[in-house]
Amino acid sequence: MLFTATASIQPVFNKVIITSGPTLEPIDPIRFISNRSSGKTGFHLANEARKRGIAQIVFITGPTCFLPSEVNLIQVETARDMQAAINEHFTQADVVIMAAAVCDYSSAEYFPNKLKKNNDPLTLKMVKTPDILAELGRNKKKNQILVGFAAETENILLNAKNKLSNKNLDLLVLNEISLSNPAFGSEENQVFLLRPDGIKKMNKMDKARVAALVWDEIRDLSGQL
Repeated sequence: MLFTATASIQPVFNKVIITSGPTLEPIDPIRFISNRSSGKTGFHLANEARKRGIAQIVFITGPTCFLPSEVNLIQVETARDMQAAINEHFTQADVVIMAAAVCDYSSAEYFPNKLKKNNDPLTLKMVKTPDILAELGRNKKKNQILVGFAAETENILLNAKNKLSNKNLDLLVLNEISLSNPAFGSEENQVFLLRPDGIKKMNKMDKARVAALVWDEIRDLSGQL
């Protein structure tokens, strides 16, 4: 089933939250757990929001060099840092776009001194980080629009549909991670846009264009709430 955008809708969003980049989960003062997110998509989403005249853009980002101007910039490191920053602004936001690649796991123990290399194997106990997106989905208000992102390597549409439903999302941007479409760190991306009323497969395009299309879907969704 395909959905179509309603081009005539011109909603006014007073405040939006955009998260971006990876999170970084420390192991010791030198080492950490992270992922390949560059923050480019979040950067373009913020720039597109500015072009569309959105007054308050809260940009919450993990470590990245892609930092937009003319936003309320909040730089964080860990998943818990990001959760706390989002919660400060969530209730006042009209739209929340969770483009950040939040680490799913962190080290159960933080070692205050550098772990020295020796001949013995090293085993790290891992614990889950907070599921920020699921928490937002449980707590979102009527007329709030919640957008999630997913990166999948297998059973991509099934996994994405489950995430869309289980986390109470209005829109999910699905990245299929493959050799032909690495997504992370690249200038272009090929995505699927999933809504409760259908799925749209996009052609491969630059990430600035992907960001514009995401905002088009948000505009269309706002007319149906």
